[in-house]
Amino acid sequence: MSDPTGEAKLELKQASKEAKESENVAEKYSAMTVSKNSEMTMGELSSAFSAVPTHKPVKKQIQFVEDKQEFSRFPTKTGRRSLSRSISQSSTDSYSSAASYTDSSDDETSPRDKTQVNSKGGTDFCVKNIKQAEFGRREIEIAEQDMSALISLRKRAQSEKPLAGAKIVGCTHITAQTAVLIETLVALGAQCRWTACNIYSTQNEVAAALTETGVAVFAWKGESEDDFWWCIDRCVTTEGWQPNMILDDGGDLTHWMYKKYPNVFKKIRGIVEESVTGVHRLYQLSKAGKLCVPAMNVNDSVTKQKFDNLYCCRESILDGLKRTTDVMFGGKQVVVCGYGEVGKGCCAALKALGAIVYVTEIDPICALQACMDGFRVVKLNEVIRLVDIIITCTGNKNVVTRDQLDRMKNGSIVCNMGHSNTEIDVASLRTPELTWERVRSQVDHVIWPDGKRVILLAEGRLLNLSCSTVPTFVLSITATTQALALIELYNAPEGRYKQDVYLLPKKMDEYVASLHLATFDAHLTELSDEQAKYLGLNKNGPFKPNYYRY
Repeated sequence: MSDPTGEAKLELKQASKEAKESENVAEKYSAMTVSKNSEMTMGELSSAFSAVPTHKPVKKQIQFVEDKQEFSRFPTKTGRRSLSRSISQSSTDSYSSAASYTDSSDDETSPRDKTQVNSKGGTDFCVKNIKQAEFGRREIEIAEQDMSALISLRKRAQSEKPLAGAKIVGCTHITAQTAVLIETLVALGAQCRWTACNIYSTQNEVAAALTETGVAVFAWKGESEDDFWWCIDRCVTTEGWQPNMILDDGGDLTHWMYKKYPNVFKKIRGIVEESVTGVHRLYQLSKAGKLCVPAMNVNDSVTKQKFDNLYCCRESILDGLKRTTDVMFGGKQVVVCGYGEVGKGCCAALKALGAIVYVTEIDPICALQACMDGFRVVKLNEVIRLVDIIITCTGNKNVVTRDQLDRMKNGSIVCNMGHSNTEIDVASLRTPELTWERVRSQVDHVIWPDGKRVILLAEGRLLNLSCSTVPTFVLSITATTQALALIELYNAPEGRYKQDVYLLPKKMDEYVASLHLATFDAHLTELSDEQAKYLGLNKNGPFKPNYYRY
């Protein structure tokens, strides 16, 4: 008979030998180049653009925070270490898109109480820890590998400096991908000052890396609401520097300047806005006759709607749910509230993994699309006791109410993929009879008196930026669109754009798409002269009219 003890020792010895012989392998990445077919000088690009104003109704009604609440006082130091939610909807809709190297830091000192100096001796910034700049630079370099189109735009336009003289103040999520955009704007001649559009979305090491390059950044992860407005104010007001362009995400920066510094706001040459919330605010200003500068609506561009909203969410919804709950989707009953571009992406991903997917909709066209795609369209109350997961992506408020949360079964998961944090009535869950139990970062058990538990992700904020990451390549498309919109507004001759909100020119959308085709080694078919004449098109585009629905 064999000796079991001896065999066990032999197996342990063999396993130890194999572990010592293992090696770590690192792969090298190289940036893609853009095909020659998409080459165009910035002068040619600007002259080819022609935007048309639009006052189409905004589908999703986003409620304003009352001016009395939002702008009644200048931020003070009081309570600035509190992690209470910002009074701005758009500033509290998500957490960071990636874990920060400084998340685990024991330093609880507010950045506003620190005196920090970068390697160039500069002090015009406020970040968590300037010493983390090296880590942030590595994050930015990784992002650059999958943003080859934006890097290509930077290289080909760098010599022309189309943004020379532009002083851009920005309020966006500060991540590695955004840093690539900011450094592109600087390379094209702009001076930039930047703050975060969300109190939880800043990657601290990336903010430090930007500061080391000379960009004035005022942002850190975990700001209080007082910190949030203080950072915006520091970006806008500094001695000897006055902004002439705005890049906004959510409209907080635009409205802060409009309310607090109207004289500075009137001198702005253009606003570029990428979010549903911010665009809605701009249309309200325009409708009231109070918008005194031209604004570009990036949110409704084809390259934003079809790629950032659809394809990005198709991947990131699964990533966010897996990282937070380890849930298996096969056989799970899921209801997706809203079948716009975000909802379409979520439903497609869940269906592919074997989930039983229901859809709720108010729009008969979107509802019919869902039916034709094989989904059952229901009212939420019809399935609320059955479903395992609820995902909201409407942009509306109180899509999931307390009454509906009370009727959900034990162990259900509730999360939001919409822009605002208003879709799930989270406030109604903060009552004495319910117990909140933190499971891990951005994952909470809400426990009812009878012992029922509902898993709430990111406190109802944007799931993919809260609990996982979003694909860098998709952000490259959006960032390239933003850069071109800034170039267009800044260089447009007087009179081309009036005090109104404009959709992106079709030519700009097509150009952004063409820059990204090289990544896939895609080759466009070219029209012959006869074909172009037959269709009544220019051989170089645009290839679709403004009313075309992709």
